[in-house]
Amino acid sequence: MSLPDLTETTSPDRVELPGSRGEHYLQCALETSDRARRFYSDQVLDHLNPAMAEFVGRMEMAFISTADADGECDSSLRAGPAGFLRVVDSRTVVYPEYRGNGVMASLGNIMENPHIGMLMLDFTEDLIGLHVNGRARIAPREEFEEFAGEDRRIERWVVVSVEEAYIHCRKHIPRMIPVDRIRDWGTDDVKRKGGDFFEVKAGKKVAAEG
Repeated sequence: MSLPDLTETTSPDRVELPGSRGEHYLQCALETSDRARRFYSDQVLDHLNPAMAEFVGRMEMAFISTADADGECDSSLRAGPAGFLRVVDSRTVVYPEYRGNGVMASLGNIMENPHIGMLMLDFTEDLIGLHVNGRARIAPREEFEEFAGEDRRIERWVVVSVEEAYIHCRKHIPRMIPVDRIRDWGTDDVKRKGGDFFEVKAGKKVAAEG
């Protein structure tokens, strides 16, 4: 199937819709515009409503997506106890950055390109998800010291200004049962962090010796 030219499928009135030119283009080309417009109208906000804010506040993890200035992407996981994601107000979410592997891939991307996508999924109760898209900035620990409290593991914060918030439907979300485990937050212990689980270091060593 050939797709029509982008300029022919993106009419001026679509500029005011949420989402990208590319998605509007495909909606026209694949004849899903009516469904998409219903979703935009019924489910997409430019802020968090009270139900969304409550949902964010009880999440224990979030998947984040960032890209550098050239569009090269990284996806990552942020996790913590319920409440580690903080809703400052209806248009602002902050999350902590703990000590990691020192690569700073996500933060480095944010330095070049502030756009960020977040996905939070409830696998255990409501089996539903929430997308939050917006612009991020890096803030020092002291800016939200009241959230950090006695938690010395928090090194800095990422502050997300919400531009889009919308549901992720439940039909493909698996139900999971939480199990207690000890989490070694902030550890530098190689084995506790997973070691060379995918045998990358070992493989490079073998290749070098071969």
